[in-house]
Amino acid sequence: MPTKQKTKKAAKKTKKKEPAGAPKGMRDIIGDDYYRYQGFFEKASEIAIYYGFKPIETPILEKAEVFTSGVGEGTDIIDKEMYLLKTKGGDHLAMRPEGTAAVMRAYIEHGMQSLPQPVMLYTYGPYFRHENPQRGRLRELRQFGLEIIGTPKSVADAMIIRIITIILCEAGIKEPVVEINSIGDKECRGGYIRSLTAYYKKNLGNVCGDCRQRIKTNPLRVLDCKNEKCQEVKEGAPDIISALCAPCRTHFKEVLEYLEALNVPYQINNHLVRGLDYYTRTVFEIFDHYVDDEAESVKLAIASGGRYDELAKNLGSKKPVAATGGAIGVDRLLTLPAYKHHNPRIVKKPKVYFIQIGFEAKLKSLGIIETLRKARVPVTHSLSKDSLSAQLAIAEKLEIPYTIIFGQKEALDNTVIVRDMQTRSQDTVPIDQLPEYIKKIK
Repeated sequence: MPTKQKTKKAAKKTKKKEPAGAPKGMRDIIGDDYYRYQGFFEKASEIAIYYGFKPIETPILEKAEVFTSGVGEGTDIIDKEMYLLKTKGGDHLAMRPEGTAAVMRAYIEHGMQSLPQPVMLYTYGPYFRHENPQRGRLRELRQFGLEIIGTPKSVADAMIIRIITIILCEAGIKEPVVEINSIGDKECRGGYIRSLTAYYKKNLGNVCGDCRQRIKTNPLRVLDCKNEKCQEVKEGAPDIISALCAPCRTHFKEVLEYLEALNVPYQINNHLVRGLDYYTRTVFEIFDHYVDDEAESVKLAIASGGRYDELAKNLGSKKPVAATGGAIGVDRLLTLPAYKHHNPRIVKKPKVYFIQIGFEAKLKSLGIIETLRKARVPVTHSLSKDSLSAQLAIAEKLEIPYTIIFGQKEALDNTVIVRDMQTRSQDTVPIDQLPEYIKKIK
């Protein structure tokens, strides 16, 4: 009889290996999906550039303290969602969960304080949060962000909101809803937090476990809770705007006046605080309202941001740096029914399929394709194929209107045959005249 050990080994050998897949909450972006993301990025960055912003790209991996110091302990991003790793050298790194702290770290590290202020930057890329994947909310998420660093002026807050609404409108969201609030600064927030803490302590039995913990460690976070159990208590919480000091009240009033002058509709949300500790004064979220397939009214947050005047000091800057910014959740935006796709500028659907027959033709094929590229004529092809019928079948399947046929005879004569796939008519064209010929028939 076979031993148990041999039986286990045999079972291991016969067990089929499951094919590898993407990690939960992460995905491949291919085909038309890739072009949707690329088209949005090109349109958003074009708008940002016209308003004077310049690009910046920060590393996907940052030192963990950039976020623990900048975003703040006691936030969901830090306590529950951040991907952490320890290198062989003993460094503690984090996959960036958001973009603002990393941009401010770069601003300080590269001495951008010496540049004319404010410094206006835009970012785009992937961020990582270990949360439960939902529609438009993945563990690897993509954001487009705007940052204005080096000014305390209220006009900067309004500019961020206005440019984000312009980008969203260009993307098909015709009536984005701006919800806005002010959470004050360190001068006036202390008194409000004491009032908020006292109120919640009277209602501890009516809130979730997370809020009972937050009221001890980070009281403002209770207002960011989405648990249904806590909503009634939250509605009765003290009003933060009434606790603002005079400078914060003036700043908020000016932001609203700018939005009104720019015809940006807004709603004041007294309980909006955002989920990050670095915010001061202005905070905002932008939503899209639509009716889904089941005739249900849906409200989805697609952008958010605010002012973060204390972030630089949290990251070790000797002097405070006033700043404001915001970001668009690109994954969620692209799922909305109203989203309007922008074709990437450099991607054109080829109208020509290049067919080669025989070794002599194949040798010269890449040279012809390069000639067309220099003339800005995109083509598609299957150089690995040898059969004329197989290549024609691919051209028909792709619904490409014209084919270039390059065989042994054409290779000797330095010509090609251009065939209209609809009428089946064709012309023989010298290779040196091919680009001009193709441009005329296109």
